[in-house]
Amino acid sequence: MILLYNAKKSLRGKPTKTLLKITFLFFIFLTSLYSNTSILILNSYHKGYALSDNILKGIEEVLYKDANIDVNILYMDAKRINSKEYFESLKKLYTVQLKNQEYDLVITIDDFAYKFILDNYYSFFTNEKIFAVAIDDYLYNEVRELNLEKKTSAYIQRYDLPSNIKLINEIMPDLENLYIIDDSSNDFKISQDIINEIKDNYKNINNITYLKANNLEELKKKFSFSQKNSALLFIRFYKNTDGKLNKSIKIAEFIKSSKVPVFITDSIFISKGALGGRIVNLNKLGKNSAKMALEFINSSQVMVKVSSDLEYIFDHQKLKEFDLSPLKHVRTYKLVNKDKTFFANNRALINYVFLFSPFLLILIFALIINIYKRFELEKILKERIHFDNVMLNAIESPIFWQDKKGIIIDTNTKFCDLINMSSHELNNKKLEDLTDNKKVKVILDFLYKHKDQNDKNFRFSDKALNEKIYLIKQAKYFDKQTDSSGIVTIFTDITSERAMALERKRKQQYMLQQSKLAELGEIFASIAHQWKSPLVEITTIAQEIFYSSSTTSSEKESYVGDIMKQVKYMTDTMNDFQEFIKPSHNKSDFCVKEAINSMLDIVNHNIKYNYINININIKKDTKLIVNGYRNEFMQSFLNIINNAKDELIKHDFNNRNINISIFNEKNNLIILIKDNAGGIKKKYLDKIFTPYFSTKSEGHGLGLYMTKMIIEDKMDGQVSVENIDNGACFTIKIGIKDENTST
Repeated sequence: MILLYNAKKSLRGKPTKTLLKITFLFFIFLTSLYSNTSILILNSYHKGYALSDNILKGIEEVLYKDANIDVNILYMDAKRINSKEYFESLKKLYTVQLKNQEYDLVITIDDFAYKFILDNYYSFFTNEKIFAVAIDDYLYNEVRELNLEKKTSAYIQRYDLPSNIKLINEIMPDLENLYIIDDSSNDFKISQDIINEIKDNYKNINNITYLKANNLEELKKKFSFSQKNSALLFIRFYKNTDGKLNKSIKIAEFIKSSKVPVFITDSIFISKGALGGRIVNLNKLGKNSAKMALEFINSSQVMVKVSSDLEYIFDHQKLKEFDLSPLKHVRTYKLVNKDKTFFANNRALINYVFLFSPFLLILIFALIINIYKRFELEKILKERIHFDNVMLNAIESPIFWQDKKGIIIDTNTKFCDLINMSSHELNNKKLEDLTDNKKVKVILDFLYKHKDQNDKNFRFSDKALNEKIYLIKQAKYFDKQTDSSGIVTIFTDITSERAMALERKRKQQYMLQQSKLAELGEIFASIAHQWKSPLVEITTIAQEIFYSSSTTSSEKESYVGDIMKQVKYMTDTMNDFQEFIKPSHNKSDFCVKEAINSMLDIVNHNIKYNYINININIKKDTKLIVNGYRNEFMQSFLNIINNAKDELIKHDFNNRNINISIFNEKNNLIILIKDNAGGIKKKYLDKIFTPYFSTKSEGHGLGLYMTKMIIEDKMDGQVSVENIDNGACFTIKIGIKDENTST
């Protein structure tokens, strides 16, 4: 409101036209605040495939006119790769890529993308509408089976083969040979029934040949010489019989070099050697489909329409080459590559004449415009300076500018308040000239001390002596208009953010200890079981010594040795436990194998007591040294083992297994922990790492949450879970130390 008021105040007494400009700009600013429409376009083919590129270009020309539409384009590669494995891989990729993404509309180009989206709709989306472009047919029952009949509309593409064959027959009444060229792609098929129907309807044509599976080089040779009363109807030929993809430029070379007139069904090769025909204008098809898609977004009605983007287009030079004319047979058509007129051939001379005859008049007019523009520019510059000052002072962060010599050229009011000085006292001076001000001296010393750092954390006391923490950023600037450069310094107050970060860290540490305490019961139970055997043995030895009167000195020494062996075992167990509960304050390099074995030694008795088999498989030459928090890693591993144990004891004790696989993948160490406890219910998979979520009646719900926090936040790794082979599989991924190798 302050900006608008000042603008109006500065315009008093000025023309109404300027006021209207400002109002219009302000209206545009307001409308930009509204949320955008989000559209996903999935192209069946790779970028560079002429057919889909032409359609996509038409769609983009419509959608990109509206600044409120966000467009995301994904490219499949169905023309070059058409295997089940490829589509399965693509499904996995898009499941991750489109996760948590919401779109107002999904546009598919051609049949492959449409079929792929229908097959995998519920893996990618929840309630998005689908608009299919350039598909061969729309099958209502197909979408109804998927419960998508109210969400799917289509713009169906039709090649007009009958009209093109009729046209060829009329233009060339003595036609004897008609060759129809097509490739073996699955996206558009001409059945043998259609070919037979064409032969029945045009019996005056002696030979109608359908060239479907062939080689581009062979076609070049076949049509490299003139064939009287012959014509070629080109549908498409992107693939050879060996599956090799032909580039559009190579196909264009073949069409251009053909000594037989080439008629076409779409606009890709018009002006590139084809004679013409009744063709699908792919760019126009794209535009019309985009307009229909925008209507569908705001409509509750399903729209299915067959494209009418057909028009007669002919290459004038090719018509002359083969001495053909569509004039008697087609009422309306377009010509490309027309003969140049006199004006077109002599454009340079005409431009020269028009340029120099009124030269003086143009020069005077240019001078008048230049003076007017200078006046307007000066007025705009003054308004801009005023606007910049208002905006600069509205910014909450202290800011000041220095030129390349270190002289302060501008500041905002927040910086002036920070050091208790006015802008008049600061401008045209260096910070070094103001060291009498203690706050300026503190800032200057800090900037000099940390001059090689980009982001600096600066502690400072304000007027009320409250300590503030600022993030200081310095960046170089260059003004092309004034050819000046310097440094801008920005102070961003991060006091509250730093306090929140410390509080968050404290809470995380508290939850970590809470989780560790929750696991102590399990460990104590295991230690108690482990100590029973040595205590019984010590008691037996003591009784043997006490009740035996004939014990020799050597036997006594043996008894003492046995007792000390059992005591050492108990002491080692307690030392391992003490080492585990001790928190790791600093990162260090440690061996994952040794950490896992140490953890399993502590809980080994409890695992065996529950008849659980743990198998560890480490791939040969695996690098096992990582950098992180050893004890916290052990706790994370224990949380996963305990969860598996709790599920396994519900099953037959003869078949309780935990398999641990360790191997390297690129620069990461991968740990797979698999059990055969039946897996995790699908509805719980996304919640398993959520704090305080537990499927157990007495569970605390912190174990797996802390595992994720330790592995991902503290050790920069990744942890995930999935159901495989009648069990759950947890995957831990941690970066390895390159200089360390393992066993």
